[in-house]
Amino acid sequence: MISEHAIIHPSANLAKGVSIGPGTIIGADVEIGEGTWVGPHVVIQGPTVIGKNNKIFQFASVGDEPQDITYQGEPTRLELGDNNVIREFSMISRGTVKGGGLTRLGNNNFLMAYTHVGHDCMVGNHVIMVNYSALSGHVILDDYATIGAYAAVHQFCHVGAYAFIARATYVTKDVLPYVMIAGVDTSACGINTVGLRRRGFSSTAIDCLRRAYKIIYRKGLTVQQAVAELELLQIDCVEVIPMIEALNKSTRGIVR
Repeated sequence: MISEHAIIHPSANLAKGVSIGPGTIIGADVEIGEGTWVGPHVVIQGPTVIGKNNKIFQFASVGDEPQDITYQGEPTRLELGDNNVIREFSMISRGTVKGGGLTRLGNNNFLMAYTHVGHDCMVGNHVIMVNYSALSGHVILDDYATIGAYAAVHQFCHVGAYAFIARATYVTKDVLPYVMIAGVDTSACGINTVGLRRRGFSSTAIDCLRRAYKIIYRKGLTVQQAVAELELLQIDCVEVIPMIEALNKSTRGIVR
């Protein structure tokens, strides 16, 4: 299961059933969970903890030093959950001390070729990042979000659950849950209806989220006024609650 042409540091901890391809380098303080497959010519540096049943394809760089000029070699970490797919030439950096020292990805995420997850990012579960998409440092990406090809998210932005960012879109503000973002001018363009249906949301819930979208984006209200109307709507539609929470927590403002 482990190629004789792989280079494994003595301090690395590989669980039962781990497969390591030829030319792959596993550095110090790396822990890899049961059933994970690592292809040829991958570099994994530590301190990094990788969970069970992941697939990491050739030429990926996982857990190396953050691309931050203030980084001085401190022992920061990367944590990767279970059942993730990391495709060719993807890069996931460890954290920085100033950012909390940790980059974390949850479970069942799919990172396509040439994707980038910067230092101190917090990525949830069931996230899809399409080819060449990138997260700058300190980005929060919630469950079931989708980042289109060539899209980029500015540092410290928060992308909500079930949000959809279209191809070649540059995001510099927070993206609310359930919302689609697209265009050169980076504007909101509706609720992610197709994605919500695929994830089992009822027609009633989707209609309610459409009403919430109109309150936020079409009525010309301030954030405080919109939140007040959404709080009334949430009585019959609990799905609105994440939108209210995101509006209340946002420090960068939201993409409109």
